Amino acid sequence: MRLYVLLLATLTWVPLPALAETYLLMAEEQGCHWCARWNKEIAHIYPKTDEGKTAPLRRYDLHSETPEAALTRRVHYTPTFILVHDGHEVGRIEGYPGEDFFWGLLTNMFERANISLEQTG
Repeated sequence: MRLYVLLLATLTWVPLPALAETYLLMAEEQGCHWCARWNKEIAHIYPKTDEGKTAPLRRYDLHSETPEAALTRRVHYTPTFILVHDGHEVGRIEGYPGEDFFWGLLTNMFERANISLEQTG
């Protein structure tokens, strides 16, 4: 019983955003030139960045899988990067505009969603 009370007390002190799961969902498809370019330029760096630690990358194939997140609209282009927080889409980048623009768009997406880069996953 003491363990239960301690656990309950601990959970009530944890802020809700810390309990919410955040990740970056990448919609891709076989033969996608821009997906391959993103993989070459960004994929190996992303997990090491604050963005990658805050929102780890998850991938799904546009034609054979259904994401488990509630999306605001259907994905039409690959790659599409969808910021998911607590199971819901909170931002989206359609296409890959190149390394220089990608990071700025990603930062803006986090800011608009009020997701601090200091929280993890």
